[in-house]
Amino acid sequence: MIVLAACTAFAQDLPAPAGPPAPRFDGALGDTASGLALMSSDDQVPLKWLPPGAVGQGQDRGPSEAIFPPQRLTLHFNHNTHTKGQHLPCTACHDRARTSESVADILTPKAATCDSCHGTDHADLNAVRAATGAEAPTSCGFCHVGYRETDGNRVAKFELPRANMVFNHKAHAARNIGCQQCHGQVEELELATRDQMPRMLGCVRCHQHPDPDARGEAKATCDTCHLKSTAGDGGRIRTTFPSGTMHPQRWLRNAEHTPDFVQRHKYVAANDSQFCANCHKEDFCTNCHDGRVRPRSIHPNDYLSMHAIEGRLATQKCTSCHREQSFCLGCHQRTGVSMSGPVKDAGRFHPPKAEWSDPPRRPGHHSFEANRNLNACVSCHIERDCVTCHGGQGIGGGFNPHPGTFASGCGSLLRRNPRPCYVCHDPGAQALERCR
Repeated sequence: MIVLAACTAFAQDLPAPAGPPAPRFDGALGDTASGLALMSSDDQVPLKWLPPGAVGQGQDRGPSEAIFPPQRLTLHFNHNTHTKGQHLPCTACHDRARTSESVADILTPKAATCDSCHGTDHADLNAVRAATGAEAPTSCGFCHVGYRETDGNRVAKFELPRANMVFNHKAHAARNIGCQQCHGQVEELELATRDQMPRMLGCVRCHQHPDPDARGEAKATCDTCHLKSTAGDGGRIRTTFPSGTMHPQRWLRNAEHTPDFVQRHKYVAANDSQFCANCHKEDFCTNCHDGRVRPRSIHPNDYLSMHAIEGRLATQKCTSCHREQSFCLGCHQRTGVSMSGPVKDAGRFHPPKAEWSDPPRRPGHHSFEANRNLNACVSCHIERDCVTCHGGQGIGGGFNPHPGTFASGCGSLLRRNPRPCYVCHDPGAQALERCR
């Protein structure tokens, strides 16, 4: 297990330097007044005491729960008293930190380590012997939070789950990397919690160092520190754990998976697709880009009423995900926007003919709807659809598109926009000469 309480440096096993006399224990029973929180006050831990890579004060979210699962710390402990008051090196308690090669190793102090200084005896956990003497604590509650003799002298379980990562303390110690470089100024604190665990930004500052001598043999690839998925997963790293899901942060190539990432991800992937491939298989991309899965946010909220316009302007863009004969036709038949389909069961897109097109005009007539929002009409219809009725040879004898006074102003209309004229007339037609 990664060290719970990091230290200032991997010190040599030398005698402790001379200093002030050891504090006298008052022998009080039950909970003590210190060692229950990071600091003796309710103040935030200063940024300079946090592990390297922590962001600005009040903004640091701590280490990832996916990597460092939540802990249950049921002990009183004051690191400041031990390191500064007693002048003890970190290896006096965490003696296995310099030789550990796996995060599965338990690096918290053994009970025998505490016994060597405190005079207690934990050789038999069913019959722990307290220290003797006026200056020694006289109850298990001096260290164990919530201990009560009425509970059969049992103590609350201390839970420190293993980290979901790869880490070799021995390799770091061999390069004279002090504990502060990963865990921060623990000697300034009382109880050390998972907040003193390393931040990834602090790790990559060494692992991505441009100087090979400074970087050493530590590669900057993801699988150097992160666990891999199953053997048949192409060497991708594992991102989901019982304690949480691992996501990249903003500083990591602008790849933080915020709600706007669906718009930004194309730039991140274009810059380095292999970076994305550390976590995602290719089918994760093709599920969206081939149309099998489509995020709802890919179209705006009013897209249902306006999609036909874009469909006419950029048909290839639509058909890159949708099939006309299944996706489009099926919906149009259900809503009556087609020449076929169960209209009597699903209704129709337009109101009944008696209201939509027959005289006299009244609210709901298609002429009023066209004047109100012509874009909605042309999203499905082209001008020739109008000519079917409004042309000179239209249905029922046709509806003359030219009123009686049309000839007096047709020249200005033709010069302004001849396209409506060419719907019925050829560009060289004799009928247009009078307007020219």
